[in-house]
Amino acid sequence: MLTQTLESISKQACDLHDIEVIVVSQTPQIQQHTLLQSPKFSLTVCIRPESDTISALRNYGATQAQGQYMAFLDADVWLSSNWNQQMITELAADPDRIISSAMQICDDNAPPLEQIRTSLSNAEIDTDVAFLPGRNLFLRKTSFDKIGGFPEHLITCEDYFFTDKAAKLGKLFYTSAATYIHLGEDKAYKAMFDKEIWRGQSNLQSILGRNIPLREWPSFIAPPAIVFMFSLAILLLVFGQSSLALMAFLVAVLPVFVYSLRLFSLANQKINFIHILKFYVCYFPARAIGTVVGLFKSIGVKTH
Repeated sequence: MLTQTLESISKQACDLHDIEVIVVSQTPQIQQHTLLQSPKFSLTVCIRPESDTISALRNYGATQAQGQYMAFLDADVWLSSNWNQQMITELAADPDRIISSAMQICDDNAPPLEQIRTSLSNAEIDTDVAFLPGRNLFLRKTSFDKIGGFPEHLITCEDYFFTDKAAKLGKLFYTSAATYIHLGEDKAYKAMFDKEIWRGQSNLQSILGRNIPLREWPSFIAPPAIVFMFSLAILLLVFGQSSLALMAFLVAVLPVFVYSLRLFSLANQKINFIHILKFYVCYFPARAIGTVVGLFKSIGVKTH
């Protein structure tokens, strides 16, 4: 997928001599000459220690960059051919914009889970947004310096932390004028469940050091609350409290149903509601488990 990402960069409708690509990897086996047969742009491969977080890798790459503009890409995206030029255009369109980012798309025959993920990414399009995922972020190098880099203490959620800081300095713009395909998007529920446990590890840590707006609180509270109420319902049922068990079960199910209806609407009713419901039934418990895992890891770090 990294090779495909580089290939999509090589197809950009601009002078490729103006582009430098810095691959920051923790895989020593990666060789520059194996990534692209004949790169049309400057390509540098940097190997970093396995102990580095994603933020540390991105920050290191930033220290090697020479250009006026800086783009951070995940290693599993396919960019539309106008991506580079359109990102510059979007930044220039409004002097208050600090980061621009392209819209995620997927094929019509993509698995339901990939369609769900894409719809969630596109809740707000062609407008200023509160935060951006880190799959494609485009900004001026001076802006990156003002933001202060990515938070190296976080295992995950570094993109939300970074763009939240950026939003205090300028506007974040999500455009449909350029697009990308997330090649590594979740396509199977088991893989998604495992990934969400990993993603949830930094939920609590990402709160520290910043003011959390009201719109973000449900994402932190809902997963553990739903799992707790569902567990309580089972416990009450075991002790013969069927009425209370039903009430706890309904409290647990309500937010799942509300979230599912919202996503069904975002997807313009093109995704089967059962698939959406299945997604949230997997998503909330995984996030709750990830939050608990992250809590114990942070306690372990503090103890040592």
